[in-house]
Amino acid sequence: MTMRRDVHEELRARLHEAAGTHQPDREQILARVERGMAGPAGSGHRATRPPVFGWMRVAGATAAVAGVLAVGGYAVASAVKEETTAPQQQDVATSPTPTPSPEATSRAPAPPVDPTPSAPPERRESAPPPSRTPSTSVTGRPPAATEDGPLWSDGSVDPHSNDFWAQSNVTIKTREELTALTVRLSVAQTGGVSDAGAWRSLPEQDFTLTVGEQDGFLVYTWTLKEGRKVPAGEWVFAGQFDHERGGRDAGADRYAVTGAAGAQRLSVGGGFAAVDDADDDS
Repeated sequence: MTMRRDVHEELRARLHEAAGTHQPDREQILARVERGMAGPAGSGHRATRPPVFGWMRVAGATAAVAGVLAVGGYAVASAVKEETTAPQQQDVATSPTPTPSPEATSRAPAPPVDPTPSAPPERRESAPPPSRTPSTSVTGRPPAATEDGPLWSDGSVDPHSNDFWAQSNVTIKTREELTALTVRLSVAQTGGVSDAGAWRSLPEQDFTLTVGEQDGFLVYTWTLKEGRKVPAGEWVFAGQFDHERGGRDAGADRYAVTGAAGAQRLSVGGGFAAVDDADDDS
């Protein structure tokens, strides 16, 4: 490698030296061209060759000079290019081909995924939600709302009741005028139950109120006075009472309503919805 580089450097130096010392004599070349065009000295006749061939000789001579210069420049350029572009010998490290692991080659292929989706779980029919209307056979609590002709009624525990005091509401709706009406509220004696007041949304002077103990119940009775009437609409009768501390169950409480609309005799009644049921219905 070192010997080849020395040869190239010597050749390049010689070419540079030859190219620098060569100085073409332009005047001598032109003189030779003119002599060729003029023909032999002392001749008395014109040149036998047509002028076109003389110009061809001039062009040929010029091309020869240019060729000499081009060859010299090409030789210098080739030497320089060969020196600069000569690839240097490099050692390339190659990694050995990896040897497959015996475990990788002997491992059984994974089973294909089953594209068939699994069957959905068996659906069970859910039982219908329990009715909000209490069942007498299950809870012993009669339905709170009843209806007879134009008269409708409902019993509920007032949401403002607390651990020491409660109010039971009897609501009636009538689509016709009533000429007779009696509302009876019976509050079971669950412990410490005592009268704490009563009211109704109809005029007080139209009714007679009695309150008393009877067969383990605190009984409130509103009776429409003779000659008075109840107009069509919605009306409330409420009995208030104290009781022992703690939440009180109104499951044993009852109410009954009787009335008359013209010649019709009407009768409705029932129990009292629990506090949770009354809140849900509202």
